[in-house]
Amino acid sequence: MSKSLEEVNQSVATEGKTTGFRKILAFLGPAYLISVGYMDPGNWATDIAGGSQFGYALLWVLLMSNVMALLLQSLSARLGIVTQHDLAQASRETYSKYVNYVLYFLAEIAIAACDLAEVLGMAIGINLLFGIPLIQGVLITVLDTFLLLFLINKGIRKMEAFIIALVLIIGFSFVFEMIFAQPEVNKIFCGLIPTLPNANALYIAIGIIGATVMPHNLYLHSSLVQTRKFDRSQKGIKQALKYNFIDSSIALNLAFFVNAAILILAAATFYKNGMFEVAEIQDAHQLLAPLLGTSWAPILFAVALIAAGQSSTITGTLAGQIIMEGYLNLRIQPWVRRIITRLIAIVPAVIAILYFGESVTGKLLILSQVILSLQLGFAIIPLIHFVSDKSKMNGFHISKTTQIASWIIASIIVSLNAKLVFDEIKGWLESSDNSIILWLTVVPLAFSFLALLLFIIFEPFIAKVKREIDNHSPHTLILKIDEYRNYNKKNIAVSVDFSMADEGAILHALDLGGKEANYTLIHVVETVGAMIYGNKISDHETIIDEKLLMDYHRMIEEKGFKVTIKLGFGNPGKIIPKIVNEADYHILIMGTHGHTGLKDLVFGTTVDKVRHRTRIPIFLVKN
Repeated sequence: MSKSLEEVNQSVATEGKTTGFRKILAFLGPAYLISVGYMDPGNWATDIAGGSQFGYALLWVLLMSNVMALLLQSLSARLGIVTQHDLAQASRETYSKYVNYVLYFLAEIAIAACDLAEVLGMAIGINLLFGIPLIQGVLITVLDTFLLLFLINKGIRKMEAFIIALVLIIGFSFVFEMIFAQPEVNKIFCGLIPTLPNANALYIAIGIIGATVMPHNLYLHSSLVQTRKFDRSQKGIKQALKYNFIDSSIALNLAFFVNAAILILAAATFYKNGMFEVAEIQDAHQLLAPLLGTSWAPILFAVALIAAGQSSTITGTLAGQIIMEGYLNLRIQPWVRRIITRLIAIVPAVIAILYFGESVTGKLLILSQVILSLQLGFAIIPLIHFVSDKSKMNGFHISKTTQIASWIIASIIVSLNAKLVFDEIKGWLESSDNSIILWLTVVPLAFSFLALLLFIIFEPFIAKVKREIDNHSPHTLILKIDEYRNYNKKNIAVSVDFSMADEGAILHALDLGGKEANYTLIHVVETVGAMIYGNKISDHETIIDEKLLMDYHRMIEEKGFKVTIKLGFGNPGKIIPKIVNEADYHILIMGTHGHTGLKDLVFGTTVDKVRHRTRIPIFLVKN
């Protein structure tokens, strides 16, 4: 499995720092990229709606969400630091292929919902500040992809510095907004006492939780902490865990300040003046100047919104790359990945604006955050299982107290989501004229996701019990020593592709079999013509490949080895297994370099495909 965010993995050295402060500074950065996800435009919509409808009453939800976020992000960082795998990679190693496909699909929905909020938010900010229409603003966000490529090519530290600068812009903007708004301090403290005024407050509260504790941030954090190169000893890992917790504490408390400031601003301006239905960011922007008596308030608001959208789209795109690579092990070039991820965001945003119009962007932003909240359980529960696993964490598993706290948080989030889904489906069934369609579609789908959630909750516990039973039942073990035989199977197949990997593969094959073995060199012509016409093709590349294969045959035969050749046509991932399975070969030897050209650009090597389709052992030789 390739490294997470391979182009920047372990690219920041932390060793050799002479002072404790310089050591901490070397680790600071990843959590700031995470924190922007906690102050993205989706948060703005839920915070404005919460503040305008319920005043300061939902501040406690923000505080609770921040505590949840700090614990969960520290678990995510722990997973990445200790195992050197991100959350998606850990899931791929743990669950079956089909479960991973569903989890990947849900993670992509979360990314799409998150990106919808970020793209819409940035487009709204551009519209408010420069008067550019929303559709054009959305299309401008395509440039984020190229900005991200530029920044990541400059190194992860440059990207972190850029994001921190945007975070400071957001923070300073809201410091001045608070000065303008002059909120009531006593009511702010009262808002930290848990209350839920009505059922609609629950919907907003779940949206706030979904906007604060975001599933894609759990994937992202477990990857970004791997950008630090440090001593992999027990002491070094402990130190990395401590410094990353400091990083998370500072960054996420800053994010809490921004979210609280937005909700307090809405409460001190809109709720105070009886404007309980302000949920649109555009309305909030227009009303700030007359209510606060300064033209700077809406300008700072729009500038902060653009900074939030810009920073969040960059980190959202990185999270999309991590999820795709981790779950699918799909190795494609970074610019291809990022274009795909950006399109997943822009297409829904454009459709939403064209179909619904610009007036419902606020409702779409809140809906996107509720969707994010519904995905949380499918990211949090595997994460808790992984960091609780003693064998997976090599002694750095979380304590029983932390496990209990984590499961309480997961229970709160899953319970709130279950209630929301139940209430929504119940309302649809009661108001629908043709409820039979809902009973045949929505209800089974809800039960399917419930079954998946229960599976990922209980399956690791069952697997653990089974492992313990197997490990503690040695009396059932029977070794059939009498059936042991010497390895004397000497029909060896070697896959060649006329690259630098061939030499290593052939030399390992000859060393394994010696001059007693029979060798077969297999090469597959994979031109478009070969894929269409098979062995009837007679193009230039086929002629060249056949000549090179004959040259290999001649060189090996001259050394006294028995060798034959096989030329296949089409997709190597299918043709190599077909050739091997149809003959009496005992082992297949492959170089891991793979093929070059367009197929390497998009799909990578053929090793994985061959491995899953071949019935004999495969010996992989790393070039």
